[in-house]
Amino acid sequence: MGKRKRKSRNKTKDYLAYLIARVVVVLLKCFPVRWHYVTFGFFADLFYRLSKRHRERSQRHVRLSFPEFSDRETNRIARESTRSMFYLFLEIAFTPRLIKPHSWARRIRLKNMDRTIELLLRHDQPLLMLTGHFGNWEVVGYSMAALGFPSYAVARFLDNPYLNRYVMGFRERQGMTILDKRGATAMIPTLLDNDEAVSFIADQDAGRRGVFVDFFGRKASTYKSIALLAMQHEIPVIVGYGRRLGRDFRFEIGIEDVIEPADWKDVDDPLTYITQRYTTALEDVIRRDPEQYLWTHRRWKHRPRGEEQPKDGIA
Repeated sequence: MGKRKRKSRNKTKDYLAYLIARVVVVLLKCFPVRWHYVTFGFFADLFYRLSKRHRERSQRHVRLSFPEFSDRETNRIARESTRSMFYLFLEIAFTPRLIKPHSWARRIRLKNMDRTIELLLRHDQPLLMLTGHFGNWEVVGYSMAALGFPSYAVARFLDNPYLNRYVMGFRERQGMTILDKRGATAMIPTLLDNDEAVSFIADQDAGRRGVFVDFFGRKASTYKSIALLAMQHEIPVIVGYGRRLGRDFRFEIGIEDVIEPADWKDVDDPLTYITQRYTTALEDVIRRDPEQYLWTHRRWKHRPRGEEQPKDGIA
């Protein structure tokens, strides 16, 4: 069988969606960002109540990850997680205005960055920089570019070409370059050979062919490519995060772990070691603020061979 053809898109609908997004962003910027958190929180709560599928998936993931939590606490975290997702959309619109090279310190607090900055300042050392669907992951790369450390970030492009160009304009404003996930594999080795820093969202389900490592007490399929790149190029893997500090567009950007080539030099299975270590680092970040993780994300979608899928279909 041949490859399935992509369904052609309606250009009129795509352009209309783009125009609506532009109008909404203009209206949002007429008022201070802190005013909008209440409104976006309201719509997040409405979505949480109306979308049974997303609500039950979030609750299930929280319940399995924190079995000690009561039903009330589980529901609270799942609801706050939905708010965090809505806040992210709001914050993307305001990031180019509020994060600038001369004013970033008003909005950003750095933590445990010494080793990472030392590596970035070398200019002769390629790096792999990882984060997860926690807090505001978009502000991490953008802020690092504003600080003078641009990188290449692997992400999935939006299907709507007009919206994609608009959103990429936000994301690349300070010098970060976004690589389309669907064609980035061939480009990354060359970038690393040229001593560039490449960033990934590292908590994606990798299907049945991924390497299964522990994540909140359950096996989670994880892409092998990050560990393979680190091993082939003998380069550090940096695990960072962007934690939201209240509802006033302020964040803590921190480094949770730096995995050096010497750490896996004498390990029997370096691929699994690297993958498990950065996955554990992301788990440690999430455990401190579980409300800011995207629990509706299908992190445990695929199960190891021999393990059945959940009978209720929520994964």
